[in-house]
Amino acid sequence: MSTPGTGSGAGVDDAVRELLLLMPRMVGRAKRIPLPEALKSFALAPRHLSLLSYLLLDGPLTVNDLAARLEVAPTTVSLMVGELSRQGILARREDEADRRRRIVAITPEQQPAIAGWLAPGAAAWRTALAPLSPEQRRMFVDTLLAYEAAVGER
Repeated sequence: MSTPGTGSGAGVDDAVRELLLLMPRMVGRAKRIPLPEALKSFALAPRHLSLLSYLLLDGPLTVNDLAARLEVAPTTVSLMVGELSRQGILARREDEADRRRRIVAITPEQQPAIAGWLAPGAAAWRTALAPLSPEQRRMFVDTLLAYEAAVGER
């Protein structure tokens, strides 16, 4: 195997080596993105990041929609939403089209802090993905999804 930046790097083992060295650095850097001062008093965990990202990027959603996107049970999302609602981060309201359903949204008071928290990661991904063609971006995302699935099988 060659070291990063040397040799052709065309072999699968070369790519695996580079990724095994890269992934811990990426995770470490992502974990060091500071929590905004307005959110420091809340007990936010990594599991909240995806839920908040969906609500920030896609707008208000139902618990079932969030559960489907997060690939977890609706009861799991309900517990997270309840916890974050009690802290004033999320708000639940009736769905005007179906009063049995609840719509979940980030509260207007917390929206700027959450957007600020997620902005550095979004900006870094935009920088990394912008030079790629749409097909290359799709391949990159599909590759990460395949990696996640393969790790999950273990």
